[in-house]
Amino acid sequence: MDCNGCEFHPDLYYDDEYQVWLRREPGDILTVGMTDLSQAIAGKILHVRVRRPGSRRPPGKPVATIESGKWAGPVPNFVDCTILEINEAVMATPALLNQDPFGAWIARVAVHEPLDAALRRFVTGEAARAGYCARAERDDIHCGRE
Repeated sequence: MDCNGCEFHPDLYYDDEYQVWLRREPGDILTVGMTDLSQAIAGKILHVRVRRPGSRRPPGKPVATIESGKWAGPVPNFVDCTILEINEAVMATPALLNQDPFGAWIARVAVHEPLDAALRRFVTGEAARAGYCARAERDDIHCGRE
């Protein structure tokens, strides 16, 4: 499923600006990634810096920082969590986020609040698809692979 050529997965959770996706893992663990919309806006990703495993990240404190040829900024964080694991493949080859934004996750985090309550802050399913497509159209974002 896509919007303006941007890949979308209805089974994931998204922030309301569609910058990050979250996948629920067994236990109170989330996998965090960058959406296709975000990688298209950023352009070719040159560097990814993820906070060290064991680092606690309260809401509002980023999980990672992304740098591209035209942009540098945080990977937003909306939950109280601790970094458990970093995707070493993305660290070695940041352009994987451009090539496969839904396969090339950034980090796995342990959530320090009830996971169901935390996930209620995000959108998923048809509501997420509608918002994702609206953002792609509103901001004239067209996705492609590097």
